[in-house]
Amino acid sequence: RVQLVESGGGSVQAGGSLRLSCVTSGGTISTNCWAWFRQAPSKEREDVARIYRVDGRTHYRDSVKGRFSISHDNTKNALYLDMNTLTVEDTGVYYCAADCYVRDGKLEAVYWGQGTQVTVSP
Repeated sequence: RVQLVESGGGSVQAGGSLRLSCVTSGGTISTNCWAWFRQAPSKEREDVARIYRVDGRTHYRDSVKGRFSISHDNTKNALYLDMNTLTVEDTGVYYCAADCYVRDGKLEAVYWGQGTQVTVSP
């Protein structure tokens, strides 16, 4: 079955950068909307950024605007999240998601990765 596999998480100091990657395995997912979510300890999962593959439109959570950049490589069917000027508040498990949609004002998705941990220390 098709799976999303994230990589690139790790531990960095505040102000540092990381690049998350997400690839599909076991098949392809032909969908327009791809997204990154995150979940911090004791907090609800939240959407971080999404991209519409067909026209390249992007949307970001206010707290990451200007620091994070989402991109999709159509040739590799891969999703990326470049994260710069990281803060302690960016700590959490980051999830790649595909075939996303908005329901009741909240972003949801059909396909999910297993998550990759990002830890930002002071």
